[in-house]
Amino acid sequence: MLPVIWVTLRAYAPYVTFPVAFVVGAVGYHLEWFIRGEPPPQPPDAEQSILERREDRKLQESAGKDLTQVVSLKDKLEFAPRAVLNRNRPEKN
Repeated sequence: MLPVIWVTLRAYAPYVTFPVAFVVGAVGYHLEWFIRGEPPPQPPDAEQSILERREDRKLQESAGKDLTQVVSLKDKLEFAPRAVLNRNRPEKN
C-alpha cells in the first residue's frame, strides 16, 4: 500500500505544493510588512529621475552665462598633445 501512496504523491506533488507555497509566500509577505511598518517618507526630489535632475542643474548653471560666447572650433580641434602626433616627424622650421 505504501508504494501506491508514494506514486500518488509524486504524481500530484505540483498540485499540492503550489497552493501551499502560495499561501506561505502571501503570509510571509504580509507578515514582513506588518513587522517592518510603514515605509519612510521619500524626499521630494526622489520623484525626479536622474536625467531630469541633471537637466535642471545644467539650466541653473547656464542661467547667468552668455551663451553666444563659445570656444572657436580651431581651438577645440586639439584633442591630443602635439608631442604624440608629431613624434616621428621632423620639426618644420
